Amino acid sequence: MFQVIKKEGRARRGVFKCAHGGEVQTPVFMNVGTQGAIKGGVSAFDLKDLGCQIELSNTYHLHLRPGDDVIRRMGGLHKFMRWDGPILTDSGGFQVFSLAGLRKIKEEGVTFASHLDGHRIFMGPEESMQIQSNLGSDIAMAFDECVENPAAYDYAKASCERTLRWLERCKAEHDRLNALPDTVNPRQMLFGINQGATYKDLRIWHMQQIAKIDCHGYAIGGLAVGEPTEVMYDVIEAVEPYMPEDKPRYLMGVGTPSNIIEGVARGVDFFDCVMPARNARHGKLFTWQGTLNIKNAKYKLDEQPIDPECDCPVCRHFTRAYIRHLFAAEEILAMRLAVMHNLYFYNKLAERIRDALDAGAFEEFRKEYSGKLAKRV
Repeated sequence: MFQVIKKEGRARRGVFKCAHGGEVQTPVFMNVGTQGAIKGGVSAFDLKDLGCQIELSNTYHLHLRPGDDVIRRMGGLHKFMRWDGPILTDSGGFQVFSLAGLRKIKEEGVTFASHLDGHRIFMGPEESMQIQSNLGSDIAMAFDECVENPAAYDYAKASCERTLRWLERCKAEHDRLNALPDTVNPRQMLFGINQGATYKDLRIWHMQQIAKIDCHGYAIGGLAVGEPTEVMYDVIEAVEPYMPEDKPRYLMGVGTPSNIIEGVARGVDFFDCVMPARNARHGKLFTWQGTLNIKNAKYKLDEQPIDPECDCPVCRHFTRAYIRHLFAAEEILAMRLAVMHNLYFYNKLAERIRDALDAGAFEEFRKEYSGKLAKRV
């Protein structure tokens, strides 16, 4: 399923296999299609052209609309959205975290109000596994509680312990569902999630405990939710030595190009973030010299592509002046082209990281680009 083929310091170069698609080369950035589509008018067929290896969709949103039962009847999420590569589904835990004022957490699970119409919903480990089984994703994430940072130590500790108990329930239900004769994807994998806020002792204890449960991979969750970047890096460094060497490591919801480079340097294999698509829809674009705001007046007569170093479909055909005009005219095409460029950039970033690891030159790549990509053009 997963093999580390080369290392440089803590950075890992690997190959991952699952039920759909061929080999996934890691480190990998997963493109976020929350509701079965990339926001900005980008389809599954576009993702192929943009270098996407893994698509990520959200359990909570698809459960509400159109309903995981509908997607199951349509043959699963792969057939529904016409994507034949790997899909990872989030458990819904983070969305429940974001509904802080509308939720009630108990040992059984979480009761919360739908953000669409306010009706009450209950979701626990078993329900999350059942929804993800109906979706038929390749990787199902365990149901967990993401606590805010900073969090009180006692609450973070109790939450860790509950998340561990929830993982045990997720594993039992996941195994049961995979064994059913009519399961959409009987080869679906399960990833456990490490929690513990910013307390290193809790993080390490929790990682040691969840590593005893035989999951197909392990994620670090509950970061990039308010804590300083250096604190996030410190937590990754503390947890990494306790993560199984032969399983994929996933840093959830992170982040900027610099965050990804620094995450790889600390031993992470999988990344996802809404940032490239979200920023693109507001005109903030990533280039190999840093970020730029295409809405700025200085691009009104600029005949260059977004990034002269980029060979994405957008940069091959359109100018900065034209894309700026589309944003000024509030044309939907503006968002589509901007999102396509940013996703291509992130996928190319992961590819260049892999190339650098293959060549034994990752540290040089890191020194050149980690700071540069965080700058504004």
